[in-house]
Amino acid sequence: MKVNKVLLFSLLFILGLILISLIYTAINLGAREKVALVRVEGPIIEAKSVVDEIKGYVKDSSVRAIVLRVDSPGGGVVPSQEIYEEVQKAKTAKKIVVSMGSVAASGGYYISAPADRIIANPGTITGSIGVIMVIPNLKGLLDKVGIKTEVVKSGRHKDLASVFRGIGQEEREIIQGVMDDVHEQFIAAVSECRKIPIEKIRMIADGRIFSGRQAINVGLVDEVGDLEYAIKSAAKLAGIEGEPEVVSKAEKGALSRLLEGKMPEEISRVLPDISLKYMYYMYMP
Repeated sequence: MKVNKVLLFSLLFILGLILISLIYTAINLGAREKVALVRVEGPIIEAKSVVDEIKGYVKDSSVRAIVLRVDSPGGGVVPSQEIYEEVQKAKTAKKIVVSMGSVAASGGYYISAPADRIIANPGTITGSIGVIMVIPNLKGLLDKVGIKTEVVKSGRHKDLASVFRGIGQEEREIIQGVMDDVHEQFIAAVSECRKIPIEKIRMIADGRIFSGRQAINVGLVDEVGDLEYAIKSAAKLAGIEGEPEVVSKAEKGALSRLLEGKMPEEISRVLPDISLKYMYYMYMP
């Protein structure tokens, strides 16, 4: 009888230890410090989804660092600037590391500049610090088919950059002035964030591109490495010991974005758009 009681007590004791161990492990796993992965992929058309995602991770106390995975040729000036501003704000609360994919150029570089560390793959295409505005000219085509447009306007330049005619010298000077100002904003932002004299940035801010490895030599990138390396670097910067938990927002499909009143990139890419862009254009043969 005593032997049975001893065996039962031993069994209960062992089960208790196992239960305590499981609870302790579960608590540790639940409390494991996190690195958030925010993806910016394709043309930068709108900023809200990325901005909201960054804000959410900044408020999450379990997230110690944010990795911004940038695989974008750039896009609209304003959404690029809005993401840039949010990255700057987030940097005051979390460690921010940028991981560059195939392309992180123009606006893609703009949003990367404020990060604590920029990591690119050796063959990443980056740089392209510049502004572009592409204005279609349909006048020749419309003349051939006999179509004319009638314009009623209240100001001499109200139909500036019209696709139905060419651009005159005075209009070109106005547009160039705006582009030069926006370009200067880009140059100043990179100079401030990367702690590089503005004149040095101005020398390479002519739209030229760099490989990830070349970009290190001019100060635009800190080191080469892949996404996994960037995550480990972010964890190390944030003082996370051991393997961090990586959290990321599930990507929404085109239908979901339409239901939310957003224009999916798949559609917006093929629609005509006349606006200032921080964009690196890749022409494929």
